[in-house]
Amino acid sequence: MKKCESEEPSSRALSHIRTDPILVSESPSSSTASGAECDVLIVGGGINGCGIARDLAGRGWRVVLCEKDDLAAHTSSSSTKLIHGGLRYLEYYEFSLVRKALQEREVLLKSAPHIMWPLRFVMPHDPSMRPAWMIRIGLFMYDHLARREVLPGSRTVDLKRHEAGASLKPEFKRGFVYSDGWVDDARLVVLNALDARARGAKVLTRTRCVSAQRNAEGWTAVLEGPEGRRTVRARAVVNAAGPWAEAFLRGVARSAQGEALATRHLRLVKGSHIVVPRVFGHDHAYIFQNPDKRIIFAIPYQDDFTLIGTTDIELQGDDPGAAHISDDEVDYLCTQASRYFRKPITAADVVWTYSGVRPLLDDASGDPSAVTRDYMLESNTAAAPLLSVWGGKITTFRKLAEDAADEVGRMLGETRAAWTDGAFMAGGDLSAWIGVTSRTSRPDDDFERFVDAVRTKFPWLEFNLARRLARAYGARVADVIGDAQSMDDMGEAVAPGLHERELHYLRDEEWACSGDDVLWRRSKLGLHFTQVERDQVSNWMRAHARLKEEAPCS
Repeated sequence: MKKCESEEPSSRALSHIRTDPILVSESPSSSTASGAECDVLIVGGGINGCGIARDLAGRGWRVVLCEKDDLAAHTSSSSTKLIHGGLRYLEYYEFSLVRKALQEREVLLKSAPHIMWPLRFVMPHDPSMRPAWMIRIGLFMYDHLARREVLPGSRTVDLKRHEAGASLKPEFKRGFVYSDGWVDDARLVVLNALDARARGAKVLTRTRCVSAQRNAEGWTAVLEGPEGRRTVRARAVVNAAGPWAEAFLRGVARSAQGEALATRHLRLVKGSHIVVPRVFGHDHAYIFQNPDKRIIFAIPYQDDFTLIGTTDIELQGDDPGAAHISDDEVDYLCTQASRYFRKPITAADVVWTYSGVRPLLDDASGDPSAVTRDYMLESNTAAAPLLSVWGGKITTFRKLAEDAADEVGRMLGETRAAWTDGAFMAGGDLSAWIGVTSRTSRPDDDFERFVDAVRTKFPWLEFNLARRLARAYGARVADVIGDAQSMDDMGEAVAPGLHERELHYLRDEEWACSGDDVLWRRSKLGLHFTQVERDQVSNWMRAHARLKEEAPCS
């Protein structure tokens, strides 16, 4: 990892900057030496915050994480849902970022085969965009920048014969196929939070950090949530607030003298997606080149749909949480997809949209698409340690969390060994179901065998329900089903295929507090339900809200 002590960091490579000299005690202090209630307070319940909480808790530090909304309520549930190296970043010479992301692909795919799996991408060749030789060179680099064990390499295909060609206009005769991965992004965040909690972390949702006062001994933070206000004393703070990271340092965190702690500016870039009824029947995704030199993806989604995105638009306004797709963005995505598909995509086809705000480091680039997706960790030890997370992408979250935990350890004078490389996510270890010796090198094959094992253990489960539960919960599926012996034991079907037993589990174990938490983040069942059915789920969640004294959603 590149470190820069005094110069401005390059926007083209990972930088780790320190605004003050690192203060390390001659002998590591114990977790209780300062009298703090926790070692680290993490602000932000997106993928980076939850990933860091998991890593730190696994190293034995006492962690409290607070999130003002639901887990993954914003950027981390609004991605294109890909575990990918970022083929297009090669054009911007982001070789370090691409290599790092490519290295992480297979680490992640092996860690949670229930929510991640390999995906093949088809790039139809449009000679007016990029010459074939340039694409072949790019794909060669993509295949060889990092070692591959699971994912096959790239190849050229005849679209007149390949199944992916049938959905495309006849002028696209040749294409290229390469590999990346798919992820259920919001569930990835929840899995990290579950693992963090299992290792001792306290995860507080719907809990806003309203003030964080710093002094030489530690931090005193005031958190406001469902139970009212509470004060938490911490030895260090990690600012993982995503699009709100700069605002946290300007308006919430304060030095002992009452000064704001902001040093950098974020560039907030909105990315929007549309979902339409299924455009093609095969299991490949498409990557389309656009005349503006950008790319969009068209991806199989939730069996019955196609996901198309994304845009890159400077955020207008100062509230990242209010971001929504514009009519121009819908038109852009429909127009660009229709350049390739035989059947045009129109705004009338759109059944759902979502928008997220990417918190990118401001490098003065005129083109939002050219702004680096790499991350930076900024340490400040002028008094009690503060670590701020700038930028990042979902594919590199584990490495980011590992680097962050390393740095927190250095700031606290208690370096502890990394552990997440090769570790399973919550529910990701399927060996108890399929056998340790029978696991293959293909996580997606292991998952299919796991589905068979679930159906064998619970033969009374309806097929589609068994598969959906296996996908969502992996090896934790037995915790969801509990002692149920029949479909009647699963409780009332609040909506088709969604039973009370699962809703109780989501409420009690996965911090779900509302219908939206269940329908759009813990699952995507909202896409399959009618408005009446969605309302039924929301009404059930309201009627079964946990009592205040039961620490709701915490």
